Amino acid sequence: MQKLVDGIHEFQRNYFSQDQKLFETLADGQNPLALFITCSDSRINPNYLTQTKPGELFILRTAGNIVPSYGTVHGGEAATIEYAVSALKVKDIIICGHSHCGAMAGLLDPNLVQEMPAVKSYLEHAESTRRIVNENYSHLTDPQKRLILTVEENVLVQIKSLKTHPSVAAAVSRGELKLHAWVYKFETGEVYNFNPDVGQYVPLGNVAISDVNMDHTLPPI
Repeated sequence: MQKLVDGIHEFQRNYFSQDQKLFETLADGQNPLALFITCSDSRINPNYLTQTKPGELFILRTAGNIVPSYGTVHGGEAATIEYAVSALKVKDIIICGHSHCGAMAGLLDPNLVQEMPAVKSYLEHAESTRRIVNENYSHLTDPQKRLILTVEENVLVQIKSLKTHPSVAAAVSRGELKLHAWVYKFETGEVYNFNPDVGQYVPLGNVAISDVNMDHTLPPI
């Protein structure tokens, strides 16, 4: 706890004074560039990763970057998404998975979350991911390759779930909102974007490729 307190003091002494005008403008409201949906994992820092400042990202963090389908959960996820799209008018939504995801490991091996009923229940919103991996990639036995494949598939499954939210569906249909599927490998700093034209993840270029059609078949591994 002392490290956190010391950090606040350093922020107030050094960083706040350097960007005081920026922080003062935040009192007037927010106009974020995008809604960034990612995992609660402490190893991911969305602003650090994207080099964005306060006010530039609207962030939603959930276990396994899971987005429950609209109406299945009466919680903060749906409210956050709706507010970002309807009130803040974000133009892009990114769902970003990551390497070595504990939630996806628990999805593959339920024994890991057996004593955590809330986590186990929440992972049911990724059941389609588990079935895709188990039924379509049974030949893939290497644990690390199987885990990163699960991470990749889960981001696409959650994109489909995101589309069940009425505010998202309406904005996408008007051409006012684009959806992006990213996977971040924190041990290398690489970020991959799903390219629907080739049906697989590719290194993120200067311009993110938008969600045109997330239906896909990943190539055999």
